[in-house]
Amino acid sequence: MTKGLWHRIKQVALTDVGVLVKGLDRHTLEEFERIMIEADFGPVAFELAEGMEDQLRRGALRTPDAVRMWLKQQAVILVLGVNGVGKTTQIAKIAHRLQRQGNQVLLAAADTYRAGASEQLKIWADRLNADCIVGVRGGDPAAVAYDAVDAASARRADIVLIDTAGRLHTHGDLMKELQKIARVVNRRRDGAPQETLLVLDGTVGQNALQQGRAFSTAVPVSGLVITKLDGTAKGGAVLLIRRR
Repeated sequence: MTKGLWHRIKQVALTDVGVLVKGLDRHTLEEFERIMIEADFGPVAFELAEGMEDQLRRGALRTPDAVRMWLKQQAVILVLGVNGVGKTTQIAKIAHRLQRQGNQVLLAAADTYRAGASEQLKIWADRLNADCIVGVRGGDPAAVAYDAVDAASARRADIVLIDTAGRLHTHGDLMKELQKIARVVNRRRDGAPQETLLVLDGTVGQNALQQGRAFSTAVPVSGLVITKLDGTAKGGAVLLIRRR
């Protein structure tokens, strides 16, 4: 959401939030819809307006700050890592934890290259009773991420978890692909991705440092997930990775 758009929404909706809370002024809501449509939000504009009206009617939004936070609440989490580190399983674990905290989660299968990757994530989504956006095999991963953010708005999901391809970190096309995904979701949701988690195999030792360097150079990483620490893995490399 651009500053120009936000300024217009603020003038139309937020300064009149008292009117909305008390009377749900239809003209104001229709003006809100018009602004969103003009900003190319498409059908999502109507669903956002309906969602805001529902929240106001229930008394969940009582102040301008509450309306502002509701409009910006949807988070996008991008999950990175090479093949075999356990990205998809970690996404399922994170989704389960977020659901227990009361969030509605949507999963996105942006690994369109590895055979069975989308099916694996879909199985987890079914077990979690969560929506899952899946693209065509060999299709554009950024397109899947784009559709997922739009779907999350339409379905009023709080958080989008995007599973990405995991070819070797030395694969230049993979890094360009990840950068494109980050750009696309940022265009669809201001500030997205709010979190970028790099999943590393705790058994690979110092090689994890090279992976961490490669991925964080391509996309700013906000957190690390270390897997397979239940055996002989030391996992101490995480301290060096964080320092670097």
